[in-house]
Amino acid sequence: MKEQEKLRENPLGILPVRSLLMKFTVPSIVAMLTSALYNIVDQYFIGNSVGELGNAATNIAFPLTTCCIAIALLFGIGGAAAFNLAKGAGDDETAVYYMGNAMTGMFALGTLLFLVTQLFLDPMLRFFGAPESIMGYARTYVRITSIGFPMIIFASGGGHLIRADGSPNFSMLCNIVGAVINTVLDALFVFGFRMGMAGAALATIIGQFVSCLLAMYYLSHCKTVTVQARHLRLHKKYVSRVASLGAAPCSNQLAMMVVQLVMNKSLTYYGGQSNYGEEVPLACAGIISKVNQVYFSFIIGLSQGLQPIISFNYGAGKYGRAKKAFLTSAAVGFVISTVAFVLFQAVPRQIIEVFGEGSEEYIAFSVSYFRVFLFFTFLNFLQPLTSNCFTAIGKPLKGMFLSLTRQIIFLLPLIVALPLAVGIDGILYAGPVADGMAAAVSFVFIARELAGKKYREDAAVA
Repeated sequence: MKEQEKLRENPLGILPVRSLLMKFTVPSIVAMLTSALYNIVDQYFIGNSVGELGNAATNIAFPLTTCCIAIALLFGIGGAAAFNLAKGAGDDETAVYYMGNAMTGMFALGTLLFLVTQLFLDPMLRFFGAPESIMGYARTYVRITSIGFPMIIFASGGGHLIRADGSPNFSMLCNIVGAVINTVLDALFVFGFRMGMAGAALATIIGQFVSCLLAMYYLSHCKTVTVQARHLRLHKKYVSRVASLGAAPCSNQLAMMVVQLVMNKSLTYYGGQSNYGEEVPLACAGIISKVNQVYFSFIIGLSQGLQPIISFNYGAGKYGRAKKAFLTSAAVGFVISTVAFVLFQAVPRQIIEVFGEGSEEYIAFSVSYFRVFLFFTFLNFLQPLTSNCFTAIGKPLKGMFLSLTRQIIFLLPLIVALPLAVGIDGILYAGPVADGMAAAVSFVFIARELAGKKYREDAAVA
């Protein structure tokens, strides 16, 4: 009886869906935007001080950032989903174990990634596609930023756990404080002290360190549970549950990393055969991928804010509320994606010039990249929202499959095949084809799910 009373009192189960979405998605979007700001700020200062080669170097390093995000999502989204599903079912004791094991997993894998990067830095950068003209810049940048890998993973992944505990504003604060510190120190170190790549890298890890400390502080003083030392000890059943629920968003990021590696190598190879040269396509792709990351910060933030609402209500048997939350988020995602599409088509040159001047070939390739590769941006909200929805309701296999559709199943083969026929332009055409196919598959999956009997029978729609 007491558990039923707690269930009725939980705001995730009783407040209007739109109010909950505002409460959880806005801080999540802001948090994602400030995370993206780390890369955008570095790109701005490096582009306006070091130049095209510096921009290309940050693009070479970007797969490692993606790997950090993948680990953060594996334990952050996975831990948050497991936590909220358990809380929705009234099992608070199991919920806190999910949170504790997620925290330990993030820090452990972050430390492992740091050690591997330090030990195998040069062969890793060459594998990522760095030509000799860029190696020195990339080596300096990654050698320093890798020190912050455990911190960025814990700060980012911990933000999901903080939101799951019902404190989205604090999660947002963690990211904002770190991003502001990074911006101020970038200006000081890069422009003031003229430290170049090293200054940008140092500013980044200091900001990440502060964000990590804030996340650690909150998670040691949670609102709804108390995390103790015994909850931090890894247990197979808790880690496997967390990992299974976090596998979809993690796989999506790892897929992005694989695509980035193949993309970098393809841009270098086919760029060398074109009038652009090796460096120009790498530099352009690096900037545009980070601009596109700003757009995806809205979409991923929207899907992350949606997660605790769907997880709790689905776990509590309130399927109508879960359905309404998804459909409302999809409508918002479509509006955001359409605005991004218009900007990418209308003002690509103005966007690229924010990050420094370049040759006419540099500008021409950037404009083509925006307009062609990102043509179906207005559909790109559907796959992340749908993938995360299936993860949130405890169906990780479907979520994982959908997370792989755009990057691995469609985009990767197209990046390899199309340039064989039409050269470097084939890389640009691969983007819209993959986006359209991934959106179509996602629509079919979510339409079938929401047409299910339990959604139709549940009359408790807020």
